[in-house]
Amino acid sequence: MHPTLAVTLQSMQQDLARVQSIAANLANASTTGFKRAVVAARPFADLLQAANAAAPGGAGGLALVTDARAGTLRLTGHPFDVALAGEGLFEVRTAQGTAYTRQGDFHVDAGGRLVTARGDPVLGQGGEITLLKTPVTIDAAGRIFDASATAGGAPERPLAQLRVVQPDDRAGLTSIGDGLLSAASAVTPMAESAYQVRQGYLENSNVNPMQEMVQLMQALRHFESMQKVAQGTDDMLSTAIHKLGEL
Repeated sequence: MHPTLAVTLQSMQQDLARVQSIAANLANASTTGFKRAVVAARPFADLLQAANAAAPGGAGGLALVTDARAGTLRLTGHPFDVALAGEGLFEVRTAQGTAYTRQGDFHVDAGGRLVTARGDPVLGQGGEITLLKTPVTIDAAGRIFDASATAGGAPERPLAQLRVVQPDDRAGLTSIGDGLLSAASAVTPMAESAYQVRQGYLENSNVNPMQEMVQLMQALRHFESMQKVAQGTDDMLSTAIHKLGEL
């Protein structure tokens, strides 16, 4: 394939990937704790150089990166709704292994376990959290207390404590669906002074619909430009072949 056509084809594929990512972001603009996905692509100059050099992999180089920035918080008043002000992730156990989330819409299942909205156990400092006493209060460090015991004065020994972690490489976070993230790098428990748990709050999505719409228009216009480049190149090659045939 002609290098120019190879580059334009790859650029159009990148634009389509951006449109798909933007569509997913907009669909989850109101999803609790959702983190927008961003398509990171190689610069056009790198694509052209790779195409000219017939480099292995051609003009590839797409990567889907999770934007881990925090969203705003909204008050719900539900005792098992928790949000993180600032950095950090809650740790949960799924059928596929350990995962991480900012979605704090937890509840207690029939067995007394603290679980996510889809039923995955929430992990604490000592493993799965089982709450035999409710209602509870949760302090800024994620310590869970029996509400009836704390009402009379100084709190007693906590029933459990939420495990809040931070990945060593935030760029390595990947969405695996249902508000869950997987980490390509190791994760480190955060010091209690480095985060703040807010009981009765949930984190909004960090998607800005206006920003996504602007990026959607940019992607569509770039796609149209690449179409014109491909058409112009095809016309040029057709003319060249026609002239050679006349000779």
